[in-house]
Amino acid sequence: MLVSIDDAEVRVQVRDNGTGGGSLPRGGHGLIGMRERAGLLGGTLTAGPREGGGFEVAAILPVRDRP
Repeated sequence: MLVSIDDAEVRVQVRDNGTGGGSLPRGGHGLIGMRERAGLLGGTLTAGPREGGGFEVAAILPVRDRP
């Protein structure tokens, strides 16, 4: 997992190697829900298979000034 922060944005990148870790509980809205939430904050979320195997999820979220 990589996380970087600067004055304008927060970037999060999560990768796996594709070997799987067993089944996870079902529920929620998965990648679609994550993408929608990122969009509501003015950011983006991408997800998909990695070249050579595995999967990657990457989000870029803007940093907002606090009142």
